[in-house]
Amino acid sequence: MPTEDFIIRIFLTIDNQMNKVKKHSQSQLYPSEIVTLAILFAIKGVGCRAFYRWLKRDWVHLFPKLPERTRLFRLFATHRDWSDRFLASPTILGVIDSFGIELIHPIREGRSPKQIGKKGKSNYRWIVGGKFCLQLNQFGLIVDWDCSTANVADKVFQPLIAKVEDKMVVFADQHFHAKTGDPRNLKLCPRGTWNDRMLVETVFSMLTLICHFKKMMHRKWTYFKMRLAFMVSAFNLLVQFDGLKPDDAGFIPLSIAEYNL
Repeated sequence: MPTEDFIIRIFLTIDNQMNKVKKHSQSQLYPSEIVTLAILFAIKGVGCRAFYRWLKRDWVHLFPKLPERTRLFRLFATHRDWSDRFLASPTILGVIDSFGIELIHPIREGRSPKQIGKKGKSNYRWIVGGKFCLQLNQFGLIVDWDCSTANVADKVFQPLIAKVEDKMVVFADQHFHAKTGDPRNLKLCPRGTWNDRMLVETVFSMLTLICHFKKMMHRKWTYFKMRLAFMVSAFNLLVQFDGLKPDDAGFIPLSIAEYNL
């Protein structure tokens, strides 16, 4: 699919979800345009300046009232809550896991007072950054998410599980166990059991390949959370672009590689 057709299709899909959100009288962009640009930023997977150069150079004819760069990203951060409209619904079964995101190299830890990341372990190695937690339904769609610094234990994300206590049984590894007690719907799986949980690793792999989120350069927590929020929205949109089509065995293959910008 040509990139221009892809952008237009994303906009039309988003516009159907945002049609009840009114445009501010002083805003140059409609809500659907803001969300479309934010999702393109998440898919592109580059820094703010590189994304804005690409957008202004190649696609300004699709967004003729494109604001100045810093104002555009303030709009993304201000309207981050609009991304919640694209979260999936819970199902009977679900899975939760976390992933470390490197913000700076560990050797640079503590050099700047503006550092937002903390030191923690991810995939058996030390990073300085944040921890991104995803909760998926049985189809692999993202139901909810949260983030924190990389030094926290996975049990701090238990509120995500508790929110769907009456709707979904959530499978997780032993790191989500808390001594003070676990939500009733949390199913802790010993290592090597319930390999269906690997679905979340597939999602992390796809996001790493397309959105390049394993390493980010954000220096403010607001913009870090903004990018994660719209990256979640982008994933849910892209995997459902052509519908969820199960194979003969009932398995629904997920793919977003063809939408790489």
